[in-house]
This record gives sequence, structure tokens and C-alpha cells, in this order.
Amino acid sequence: MRDYRDAKAMAKALKEALAANGSFITHSEALEIVARQFGLPSWNVLSAKIGGDERPSIAFERVVPIVRIFDVAKAHEFYLGFLGFKVDWEHRYGDNFPLYTQVSRGELKLHLSEHAGDATPGGNMCVYMKGIRAFQAELIAKNYRYMKPGLEEQEEMLVTEVTDPFNNRIRFMESKAG
Repeated sequence: MRDYRDAKAMAKALKEALAANGSFITHSEALEIVARQFGLPSWNVLSAKIGGDERPSIAFERVVPIVRIFDVAKAHEFYLGFLGFKVDWEHRYGDNFPLYTQVSRGELKLHLSEHAGDATPGGNMCVYMKGIRAFQAELIAKNYRYMKPGLEEQEEMLVTEVTDPFNNRIRFMESKAG
């Protein structure tokens, strides 16, 4: 279905359809008729509306939190073994340097960093998701010795919360409305 942004094409089609039936109007007249069909007083008003629809140049695409870690083995046990993430890449400036890595599960990506200045331990994040009941059941089934997260109802959300070995908390949340 066309909308007001297709006004010029609509005016051209109107002019051609009328001409095929022996009625002739100018392109300007066709533009004015189309504007009135959209309930606007003139083509100038419709044209301004079309020009004002340009998308802003600012667009946020994704967030990748940086999570402070202190022990790679413990981080892997928690993020890979327990939460089911995979390592996308790892970076170190050299041998015996701190690790900076990206882990992901589906579209969720996290940066884990041993670098002291990258993040503060004890951070919080909320992850909105679908399938929280299955995810929580999956976590419980892993029988991770340090955590057995429950599933809570908080207002309009279902929430399961985990805390990594470095005191960073992740709240996985799903709207009860679906």
C-alpha cells in the first residue's frame, strides 16, 4: 500500500489514468489532487511533510558491555560452561598480559577483560530475552555448584538472575506479555 511518501508517483499515475480516458490535467494539478486526498490543503504542505521524514543520522546498533574478570579459568567455567557462551576472539598484548575477549550466545555479546581500567567489578546488566523458562531450566540442569538461579515474577517480567565469580550480576528478563 502506498502512503504520502509516494505522492509524486501517485500524481503521475493519476494524470496518466485520466489522459487514457480523455481527461487532461497538468502534473501540478495532479499533485494538488493527491495532497487533498491525504487531507492536506496543498502540494506545498504535503511536500514539506515528505521532506521532514528524513531519518536522523544517529542510529544506535548494539551494546556490548565490558565485564571485569580476574581469573580466565573461572570466567570460562561460568560464561562458557554454565551460561553456554562461546569464545568469539581473544586478545593479549603479549605473553603474560591481561586477557581481553569477546564471548557470545546468540545475539548477546559480552567483552570480558582482565585489564584494571576497563570496568569495575560488581556491575549490573539487564538482558531482555525470549525463552527464559527454558533458559532457567537449562541452567539448573547444569548443576553448577556455585549457583542455582530461580525464576521470579517482578511486575510484568519474568526474571532469572546470575552473579559471576567477580560479583558482576546479569538479570535475564522476559516480558510476561510475550
